[in-house]
Amino acid sequence: MNTAIGPTNLALLNRWQRDFPLTPRPFAAIGNSLGQSEQEVLSRLADLIAGGLVTRIGAIVRPNTVGASTLAAVAAPRDRVESVARRINAEPSVNHNYEREHRLNLWFVVTAPDRATVQATLNRLSRDTGLEVVDLPLERAYHIDLGFDLSGVGPSKRGTSEKPRPTMPPQPDADDCRLLTAIEGGLPLLTRPYVEIASRLGWSDAQVTTRLARLAEIGVISRFGVIVRHRKLGYRSNAMAVWDVPDADVDRVADEFAAQDFVTLCYRRPRRQPHWPYNLFCMIHGRDRPVVLKQIAGMNALAGTSEVPQTVLFSTRCFKQRGARYAGASREAAA
Repeated sequence: MNTAIGPTNLALLNRWQRDFPLTPRPFAAIGNSLGQSEQEVLSRLADLIAGGLVTRIGAIVRPNTVGASTLAAVAAPRDRVESVARRINAEPSVNHNYEREHRLNLWFVVTAPDRATVQATLNRLSRDTGLEVVDLPLERAYHIDLGFDLSGVGPSKRGTSEKPRPTMPPQPDADDCRLLTAIEGGLPLLTRPYVEIASRLGWSDAQVTTRLARLAEIGVISRFGVIVRHRKLGYRSNAMAVWDVPDADVDRVADEFAAQDFVTLCYRRPRRQPHWPYNLFCMIHGRDRPVVLKQIAGMNALAGTSEVPQTVLFSTRCFKQRGARYAGASREAAA
């Protein structure tokens, strides 16, 4: 159990990483569940954000439903890792940037209104760093969550109501994109946050919450709630495990991997020979490296992939982590 943040904050973060109340006064509803006042909940969340344990209260948006995104990597020489990371971070479209244990040692995510902007970002980075950028756009998402059990005594908090999602959810319309852009920085810490979001859009608060509920239902929003900084909360043994699974088997294997509670992300991306031979990716965010390796061994035993070419890339440093920015995205850009 993570006692450093206290039992009330622990309950707040554990329960409300998903299914955040879509009610006129959500922080009052959370307070009722915790035996706290609305103002106490607002104050606690403000302190958690100020302390760097929480980034925002908002949506995890399924990749490529609004705008376009890709995962990319470069092989930075050891004496240039920091300088190359700084150049990557300077791109406004980059929202994550990690150093990992591999020849390709800097891994970053680019999210932009359209694929052309993503490509222009990659081109600039290649030109300015003199390094080849390996571009690995999403081909299929099997599970995207990034919720974390902070108690250490139970399974991941996916929730028992998680529903099967379509391979690719319906594309959001222009108003959906406007709403997701309006909340990309997080809900304001106000007693009626949806009223504030509605005022930016010229809507009613009921229109905001109804549309958010629909986007979650169809799978455009994979999770809506408190977004924590997992490394600050003790998840420091974070592995990107990758496999070169035969194309005919990849969906079956991915479904088995995605069903494991400790797998926070599971998706298929293209191979990029000769630099990158792997097509199936799983993220496992753990507190202890040997435990994570044991979990991966268990996945291999379950899916019969022990002999499949594979490797594990543990994160060593986080250079950038923030929510994606979709400003300017439109329905046309998402298509």
